[in-house]
Amino acid sequence: MAEPTPLSRPSLLSSALATFGTQLLVAVLSLVNVLIVARALGPEGRGDVAFLTTIAYLTSQVALLGISQANVNFGSSEPHTRAALAGNSLLLSMVFGALAAALVVGLIALFPAVGGETSAAERALPLAAIPMLMLQTQLAFLLRADFAFRIVNAATLLVPVVNVAVNLIFVAAGLLSVTTAVATWIGGQALATVLIAAHLHLRLAGFGRPDLALARRSLRFGLKAHGGHVMMLGNYKADQWLVGSIAGSRELGLYSIAVAWAESLFYLATAVASVQRPALVRAPVAEAGRQAARALRATLIATLPVALGMIAAAPFLCVTVFGEDFRESIAPLRILTVGAFGVIALKLLGNALTAQGRPLLETTAIAVAFAVTLVLDILLIPLYGADGAAVASSAAYTAGGVTVGVIFARAFATRLTDLGSPRSDVAALARALRRR
Repeated sequence: MAEPTPLSRPSLLSSALATFGTQLLVAVLSLVNVLIVARALGPEGRGDVAFLTTIAYLTSQVALLGISQANVNFGSSEPHTRAALAGNSLLLSMVFGALAAALVVGLIALFPAVGGETSAAERALPLAAIPMLMLQTQLAFLLRADFAFRIVNAATLLVPVVNVAVNLIFVAAGLLSVTTAVATWIGGQALATVLIAAHLHLRLAGFGRPDLALARRSLRFGLKAHGGHVMMLGNYKADQWLVGSIAGSRELGLYSIAVAWAESLFYLATAVASVQRPALVRAPVAEAGRQAARALRATLIATLPVALGMIAAAPFLCVTVFGEDFRESIAPLRILTVGAFGVIALKLLGNALTAQGRPLLETTAIAVAFAVTLVLDILLIPLYGADGAAVASSAAYTAGGVTVGVIFARAFATRLTDLGSPRSDVAALARALRRR
């Protein structure tokens, strides 16, 4: 086990571009995988796969209780705690993951509709994978505190590579089913977890003995950020669970195609937030505010032309690529695209608030978005299915983006107009990209 050593800090732009490039490749491969499954199993089968993987992923993230947020903050500001944070992550993932899986089983027993149109046998493997998914997330955040973005990127890329390769083999053999597709996804996640854990053990701080006092500190900090994280996931994933439970697998299959395309608009913001977090933790308040505002402006500039192109190309993306059965995905995709800019603001400005030890402020903005999502989902999904879910999500993203902008301006003593996109930023971004 290696002692934690100071690493040379890579530049924000190079790290962001590498992470964004990885996420673009992940997005392409993920869409290829979605295409393979959708073409082979149709809207209903694709809906079942999306439903089962959503159960596993969403439950694992809810059960984290903010430990991953504490890992990156404490690991960045207190390097000597990294080994103990890793040991705590392993222990807490096993305990909280098992409890979370049991709670889902109990919830479905009480309210069978929560399980959608899937069977108990189909849900068994995704529920068993919850502790592993939790561990992967916690360790990935800990690696980011050590600027180990390359390993996290490699692990992220490994999942869709495995999915595409294995699912193609199953299709060729005539064996692809909902069960095999879900098992392949879990297998890819397991390999990614092993890669992250091995790098931590062999090259970084390793796994130390669990530290209960540190675990309590992590929970105190994490719970402040966790509400916002859960509600943000509610904005991203809970609508798919609700569509599957209320409108059925076919409607979820249609909606999931629109979501798969629309989520590509968030990748740049996700990459920038990930690589900027350790620097924002270390920066003085005023400087952190300037860095976050600058990142927001650059990301909005880069995303706008892509969003306009996606709206225009929606028929090609949904029908030409996935087939005539997915024509009803066009409208949800266009609607979701409009809300992308609110998500970008939530990710980048909320990231700065949490990095500076103000997670409850980020949670407040996300709570606004979550409340809009929940109310509109309940009202619109029974009547309009996938279209209703898209309207709810887009409205929620916009409301959350406006709210976090107001909160950020007050917290960092800046003006809302400073979060806009001045022409100088366009020129600066172009120069920086040319240099890279």
